[in-house]
Amino acid sequence: MSALRRKFGEDYQVVSTNRGITFSAPVKRKRQRFVEKNGRCNVQHGNLGGETSRYISDLFTTLVDLKWRWNLLIFILTYTVAWLVMASMWWVIAYIRGDLSRGGHDSSYTPCVANVYNFPSAFLFFIETEATIGYGHRYITEKCPEGIILFLFQSLLGSIVDAFLIGCMFIKMSQPKKRAETLMFSQDAVISQRDGTLCLMFRVGNLRNSHMVSAQIRCKLIKSRQTPEGEFLPLDQCELDVGFGTGADQLFLVSPLTICHEINSKSPFFDLSQRSLMNEQFEIVVILEGIVETTGMTCQARTSYTEDEVLWGHRFLPVMSLEEGFFRVDYSQFHNTFEVPTPPYSVKEQEEKSLLTSPNPLPVAATPSSPLLGNSGRVGRRERLLSADCADHIEDQSSRLPRKLQRMSSTKEELLWKGLKTGPSLPGGKASSTGDLPLSIQRLRSSSIPATRQEHLEEHVQLLSLEGDAEEGELEKLPVAIRTTAAPNPTPVSISLVGNRPEDNLPPKLRKMNADR
Repeated sequence: MSALRRKFGEDYQVVSTNRGITFSAPVKRKRQRFVEKNGRCNVQHGNLGGETSRYISDLFTTLVDLKWRWNLLIFILTYTVAWLVMASMWWVIAYIRGDLSRGGHDSSYTPCVANVYNFPSAFLFFIETEATIGYGHRYITEKCPEGIILFLFQSLLGSIVDAFLIGCMFIKMSQPKKRAETLMFSQDAVISQRDGTLCLMFRVGNLRNSHMVSAQIRCKLIKSRQTPEGEFLPLDQCELDVGFGTGADQLFLVSPLTICHEINSKSPFFDLSQRSLMNEQFEIVVILEGIVETTGMTCQARTSYTEDEVLWGHRFLPVMSLEEGFFRVDYSQFHNTFEVPTPPYSVKEQEEKSLLTSPNPLPVAATPSSPLLGNSGRVGRRERLLSADCADHIEDQSSRLPRKLQRMSSTKEELLWKGLKTGPSLPGGKASSTGDLPLSIQRLRSSSIPATRQEHLEEHVQLLSLEGDAEEGELEKLPVAIRTTAAPNPTPVSISLVGNRPEDNLPPKLRKMNADR
């Protein structure tokens, strides 16, 4: 059986195939927890080497951290050994001075300690002195200076031992760890929607009437991961926001409270869904800290939730009820939950789905032609575009002309563009510049300028706006007078060219002068 377990693993059980015996389902291995449900950390330190001496340097804390059975054993052994050692020292003094042989027979002899004849009597004398009982039968005489010195040493040593051990036991008994046992956490955590947002929730409660002052709660996500550089981080710790920015982590723990972690783009559970929860391996460690009201000592309570203890689509039952004159908490319903409708998708998937089904998609430029231009879409697009390369080519050709011809050509172009910019006056007899109008109206006015006609027309270079077609919505917002002005089909402004070169458009006399030059 052990060989089969080594071969197939611990997840399977060996069952008999005899008739009448049913097969058992595969048993899931118990999840190894980092923090137990009672708050104990499941971590052991080993291979310390020479670092064990650090425990001796902090002996008081070492004794306090020990278990109760070891503390009681050290307490008893320390007092027993101290009593025996000190009683032996009193017996040695009596033996050296000869008090053991002559003290009980010679009445004229003055011993160091009266009525000490053997070791039991020396032990009783030490107990009476240490406990300050003072029966009056055994006492130190003035003839024994070494006994006086030993008595002073015994008093100092006894005070030190009493302070150390009794202080250690007092701190051990007054530790606030037992106070943490009256702080409750729900057995399971739940995931459901609250205020339209998917949240991870669990419940905490205080069984005592004494309050936890300045109670604060924190959550850590324990999960192994691998960095993009290939480094493996076992049991990596990640902080879960439970209201640090809004102050919701500061608790007034008078009645049971439900702690909520909002799952958003900054949460490590952003892509967690109901299906992926079955395959995840993580542990949520909850830490509740506060000051005990009765003792003033800081108390910390801990628990943890594994992926098996996170219930998707559940909510906690209410435990508060209003009675006559007070509020009543029913702790019998503290751990109970009930199912609620919850989408099985992750927050990431829900956001992507909402973006795809958004009722306001991004606007896309329409390709059909505008009815104001009266041409098809393809022709209108070709007429609206003026190649930048063609414009640069014309500018280079004009720069090759003589200086006198360049001035004449530039004067013509200035007059032409001045006419384009000025245009006819608006209805009503008031002249106005097109720069004061919106861009769509400027395009309409520029398109309504009559074309300049010359003799021998061979090629037209249309100078139309590169801004695109006027939208129908903009035209509907215009005044009636302007819309009637812009209604006729526009005539493109053209510059006539006779030949392939600009020199061909000059008068014959100027062409001759240019040819002679």
